[in-house]
Amino acid sequence: MEETGAAEAFTRMGTLGIEEEFYVVDEHGRPTSGTDELVYEHDPPELLEGRLDHELFKCVIETQTPVIESLAEARDHLDAVRGALVDHAAAHGFGIAAAGLHPLAKWRELEHAEKPRYQSQLDRIQYPQHRNVTAGLHVHVGVDDADKATWVANELRWHLPVMLALSANSPFWNGFDTGLASARAKIFEGLPNTGMPTAFDSFETYQEFERRMVETGRIDDRGELWFDVRPHSGHGTVEVRTPDAHHDPDVVMAFVEYVHALVEDLAARYADGESATDVRREFLDENKWRALRYGHDADLLGREFSTTRALGEIVDRECERLDIGGIRSLYDAESGAAVQRRVRREHGTAALADLVRL
Repeated sequence: MEETGAAEAFTRMGTLGIEEEFYVVDEHGRPTSGTDELVYEHDPPELLEGRLDHELFKCVIETQTPVIESLAEARDHLDAVRGALVDHAAAHGFGIAAAGLHPLAKWRELEHAEKPRYQSQLDRIQYPQHRNVTAGLHVHVGVDDADKATWVANELRWHLPVMLALSANSPFWNGFDTGLASARAKIFEGLPNTGMPTAFDSFETYQEFERRMVETGRIDDRGELWFDVRPHSGHGTVEVRTPDAHHDPDVVMAFVEYVHALVEDLAARYADGESATDVRREFLDENKWRALRYGHDADLLGREFSTTRALGEIVDRECERLDIGGIRSLYDAESGAAVQRRVRREHGTAALADLVRL
């Protein structure tokens, strides 16, 4: 990976890319070390060549779709990549599961990867990274201008807690109920350069921050700026990194649809000369807290930051404004966190393994 990116990467508008983090599980559905076998020791299916990687823990594996030309093609690509991963894992004695946190994972019992990149992070960050057995969904949308991408990323920040509240799918951590809808979001925030970013005045300002962090040894490369949204200076996209991972592809596609619609809408507003939103980051952090704590039951500060609105009201307005429907279906359904708690209550902890398995 290049240490820093460039404005020249931003050349295309509206393309899509979907990155998903999954858990490799054993025959009992529990996380187990399997990425060495699946990434290095056996050739992956042709579809996954160059699009399969491991993460910090040997039980977490990541897939990337090819560049997707339009939203209409996204579901076919998502299903194909997921199917190839499940088949590849099964051929070597493993299963695949997805949730923001695997409900049966205990990080002290799981192995870290030996890859120098991750060993460097463990040495530098220590405890917060040692426990970071999290899994998320990352959605990329191409933008054809670097300053436009930076402006869009800034404006997307209010929408991130909406996505987190709808995606919240990780109430259990190390065997107990955290009381949070997305414990993943709070655990991941323990790392540096995460969470809700400040606004950047221009791509040059973002790139200077990126460069200075590398030059001062705070990060090894641009990929270690793990903010909830960022202009991706390598891919030429706006990348949203907020949602919990989920086993249901319908849930994933609802966020792909929403992020794509938001980026297209905001890019048009930028072209029309709309002024940037001026808001203290603390208000955005407050919304994120409400989202990760309460999930579907969250009341969030509205766009004017003077009143609160129920998540369902916000979802209705967003669907009408952007002419989308996926996130409405998510809100109407039982949340991932609620389903996990119900299954554990009715069927016991072991049943959670089947719930999150693909």
